[in-house]
Amino acid sequence: MLAYGCDITLDTNPLEVGYDYTWMVDLEQEADFVGKDALIRAKREGLSRSMVGVEIGGAPLGSFNDGSMIEPFTVRDGTGEVVGSVTSACWSPRLERNIGLAMVATPSTPLGTELVVATLDDTRDGVVVEKPFVDPRKQTPKG
Repeated sequence: MLAYGCDITLDTNPLEVGYDYTWMVDLEQEADFVGKDALIRAKREGLSRSMVGVEIGGAPLGSFNDGSMIEPFTVRDGTGEVVGSVTSACWSPRLERNIGLAMVATPSTPLGTELVVATLDDTRDGVVVEKPFVDPRKQTPKG
C-alpha cells in the first residue's frame, strides 16, 4: 500500500502541489538556496504524486478545509487500489457540489479521472477537475 500525506508537509514539494513556483523560484539561477538541489532532482526525476482538484458526489459534506479534517479521506482508483487522500473538502454553495483537494499518485492526476472517496460516513464517487474550482480559465472578467 502506498502512503500519502494528508496535508502539505515537510515531505511535500512545490512541484507536487502543482504551482511549480516558476514565478517565484528560478531553478536555473546561479544563486543557491535551501532546497534547490532537491527541487532540481524532483523536476528531473518526475513526480510520483500531485495535488489535484476533486469533485465528490453525494450529499453536502460540510466543511473540512479549516484544519478540522483529523483523518484524510482515502482515495482509490477504479480497481480499488489506494492512490491517495483528500487533504481538504467542503460543500460549495456557489458551485452546489462538494469540492476538495487530493494528493494522488501521478497516474490518477489527469482531468476526468474517476476516483472513489471514502468519507467519514460512506464511499462516494469522485472525479479529478480543474483548479481553481471557480473560473479556472479566468473567463469571468472577459465576459
